[in-house]
Amino acid sequence: MKRTSSADWQCSVARTTDLIGDWWTPLVLRDASRGTTRFDDFQASLGISRNVLSQRLERLVGEGMLLPRPYSLRPPRQEYLLTEKGRDFFGVILAMMAWGDRWLADGEPPFPLRHTTCGHVTTPQVTCTQCGGRLDLATVEPAGPADPDRERRPGARAAP
Repeated sequence: MKRTSSADWQCSVARTTDLIGDWWTPLVLRDASRGTTRFDDFQASLGISRNVLSQRLERLVGEGMLLPRPYSLRPPRQEYLLTEKGRDFFGVILAMMAWGDRWLADGEPPFPLRHTTCGHVTTPQVTCTQCGGRLDLATVEPAGPADPDRERRPGARAAP
């Protein structure tokens, strides 16, 4: 079954899902945000096959999220460094982590986070860039078209 691409939709959620729409890609980015840079270290951490890891790293390099940099000429080896675009994805990882800690963890979060600026253990949350208030379903609404890609989705009916 061929997957339908949503890379050209006008929805940022659809485009992001198109990029990370498998379970390995966010985990590769998670490990990269923890300082993992080398192929063998990604593989050992994730237990991922070499060919799948190669494909994910190639895709993330192609998307400009990782930058390959040689660290050995003999044998030729490269490490993968987060770009600005890749580092910016950390907010997505934090949001996933906060949700998983709340709804999937058995008791305490498995990997608590300490905010180095203030020294406190923290729970990530999404806040407004203007007032600093927490953003959730009850406090946001669309400021533009609600669903500009409705006609493109497979099985979607035309708007009345």
